[in-house]
Amino acid sequence: MAVRGCRRARGTAAPVITLFGIDAAVLLSGAVITETVFNLPGIGKLAVDSVTNADLPMLMGVTLVAATAMIVANIVVDACYALIDPRVRTS
Repeated sequence: MAVRGCRRARGTAAPVITLFGIDAAVLLSGAVITETVFNLPGIGKLAVDSVTNADLPMLMGVTLVAATAMIVANIVVDACYALIDPRVRTS
């Protein structure tokens, strides 16, 4: 009986992991708004300040860090898919 419940849990874990991957993007974009409104130091405030001051090298750096964070989040989500569903191939 416990094995059957475990199989069902694996089938329902894929959408949850997908939402975690999407939430990574939402958290990063929400940081810009939250840090600007509440005047908190962080990568979102740094991005807004670099746009305001036309600091292109800093803006490119912030964009690079944000893109790297998103790529890492997507790789983690894909690795979790491979762990949960054996039909997913990691090649």
